[in-house]
Amino acid sequence: MEKEHNYIPEEAKWKRLVFNIIFKSDTKLGLLFDLILLVLILLSTFIVMMESVSIFDAKLHSLFVFLEIIITIFFTIEYALRIITIRNKKSYIFSFFGIIDFLAILPFYLSLFIPVTKYFLILRMLRMLRVFRIFNLMDFMNDGYLIVRALKHSSRKIYIFLLFLVIFCVIVGSLMFMVEGHREGFESIPQSIYWAVVTITTVGYGDVSPVTPLGKFLSILLMLSGYSIIAVPTGIVTAEMRNKRQNLEKICGRCGNDDVDDDARYCKICGEKLI
Repeated sequence: MEKEHNYIPEEAKWKRLVFNIIFKSDTKLGLLFDLILLVLILLSTFIVMMESVSIFDAKLHSLFVFLEIIITIFFTIEYALRIITIRNKKSYIFSFFGIIDFLAILPFYLSLFIPVTKYFLILRMLRMLRVFRIFNLMDFMNDGYLIVRALKHSSRKIYIFLLFLVIFCVIVGSLMFMVEGHREGFESIPQSIYWAVVTITTVGYGDVSPVTPLGKFLSILLMLSGYSIIAVPTGIVTAEMRNKRQNLEKICGRCGNDDVDDDARYCKICGEKLI
């Protein structure tokens, strides 16, 4: 190993060292860096929340601003070093974590021109996802990947369901507008549709409610329908997740192909037997 490093140009050695610290957590320095990163993320999030509390902001505004500047400078340097030290820069910049790292520093610089955007710094919490890599919990990330794939493959069914739900709410809202006869909360069809959406999703704000017997009867039917309607997308995604997990269990041991049909007995890529 020493001989190999002797042939590395001097200007590249620091890049290798920085790369191992920033991108890897299997070394003491890498683990320490990641832990410091997590602490700063939590501190930054805490500062943003406290700034929204007028009492604390009035007393500690200067301290909050100073800490936020220091943390943002640290994140900016870290983001720049990630781009400099990685070989495939485009791959990192447009990757999930690359975009999150960029969004972690962008709101601060935007807040210099649009102050209210500083509260978007709360997006830094997304960087906490690295905790899975730091503490060797990548199996949890794989489970998350399974959920994302299930949502993606069931998206067409969910879109159709949402379209049906929109049509249903428009029809019910229009009926309630006619039944309630322009009473408070039902002065227009859009307001009646708002009531229908709140009711069918079982949210029930209570700010609008029918007063006529027929209106109350219609709301009862809508509330009962809401319970069954909510279960539909849950069932769609659950079924897709079950299918994906069964397919993942049939990953080809030869080429690693995971695009396996439910009834497949051989890998479509290399022909290896799956069962």
